[in-house]
Amino acid sequence: MDKIQVNEDELLRVGGIITTHGLKGEVKIFPTTDDVKRFKKLKEVFMQDHKGYWYLLHVESVKFFKDQVILKFKEFSDINEVEGFKKCELYVDREHAVPLEEGEYYIADLIGLNVISDDGAFEGTLTDVLQTGANDVYVIEEKGSGRELLLPVIPDCVLNVSLENKLVKIHILKGLL
Repeated sequence: MDKIQVNEDELLRVGGIITTHGLKGEVKIFPTTDDVKRFKKLKEVFMQDHKGYWYLLHVESVKFFKDQVILKFKEFSDINEVEGFKKCELYVDREHAVPLEEGEYYIADLIGLNVISDDGAFEGTLTDVLQTGANDVYVIEEKGSGRELLLPVIPDCVLNVSLENKLVKIHILKGLL
């Protein structure tokens, strides 16, 4: 398996290797994508090992078990070959990412955006996106104080997202601060 060079800015995380599965080199994956079925169409992934090296892996087969995905890569044929890759992350490049609908964004593109309230009283930085099931929640660190605002991603609160301007305009409902 050859090490490769990648542009990390162009990669999106789709999951992480939890553990091995069986004796023939399969691995259990914890998916970090909204659509777990997307793994059926996946042909290749990028993996970063514990030392920071990158590898291109080719998907040979996909199975599903509960909330996990079981992948078999062409590069591995037995459990000993994959044992050292537990807890390694898997990525796809943007070209092979799931297409987004209108108003949807990749979490990686949102992290670090500046946030301002519609009345100009609040400024901050989007530091994380929590996926709760009902709706996502933006974690915003307020400039100056460093306190966190948890803002539901609903039309009443998130007024505009501009990736080009690196800015999210929000409305803070009473009681959220």
